[in-house]
Amino acid sequence: MRLTRAAVLARAKAAALDGVRRLNCWGSQLTDISICRDLPNIEVITFSVNGISDLEPLSQCQNLSELYLRKNNIASLNELFYLKNLPRLRVLWLSENPCCGSDPHRYRMTVLRNLPSLQKLDNQAVTEEELSQALVDGEEITAPPARRSVENGCPEATESSAAESTTETESELLNFSLEETNKIREELGMKPVPRDKFSSFSPRETDCNRKKRNNVLNAILLLMKELDAEGLEIVQQTVGRRLQAFQKKELQEE
Repeated sequence: MRLTRAAVLARAKAAALDGVRRLNCWGSQLTDISICRDLPNIEVITFSVNGISDLEPLSQCQNLSELYLRKNNIASLNELFYLKNLPRLRVLWLSENPCCGSDPHRYRMTVLRNLPSLQKLDNQAVTEEELSQALVDGEEITAPPARRSVENGCPEATESSAAESTTETESELLNFSLEETNKIREELGMKPVPRDKFSSFSPRETDCNRKKRNNVLNAILLLMKELDAEGLEIVQQTVGRRLQAFQKKELQEE
């Protein structure tokens, strides 16, 4: 039997007052989960088969260990931003939401990259191999999803703000790529790359290359921590030879 919205809220409030650790609102036509902000001690939440699209209230549920969100209206994987700081979250069921897209591998890798403490995703156990692969194939989520505002009937202003935000984001991505590159070069005892080496990329090219480059850089940085002095020397020599090859190529092109 489906619960009415009033019944759902009453159940959630009762859970908050009584210290109940589980909340089951399966198939309740629920869209607003703001009540979760008042459930800091909840451990298991079942919200499957509803109309939920905004996960922000869940960021307050610091004791949450299991979260079931199958068959909702979650449009963007950026909603995972609100789950990244839940220290005890181990089980997540997110399948059959629009955010899953048409590429199951990319979806799973992105979820695991941002929630590496998960032990089970969509009723499937998470392996160490998947967590390692997620560092390469998954996309890092660093900001919450952008929400379109239509207040005051001014969609044009919203679109303008979105365009400005996109420009700022692209600039930030460019800085981040250069920063990451020079971080590796510093660890290898090399000189930093000048900014003008990166400035020739178009915004679209920068965004695309940034994603690929950051995935590779993150994997390299993680692997470098496992190397001893001899291993690092080999890496330094290999990188040195590769840089010389690039410099030679640049001179030939000039």
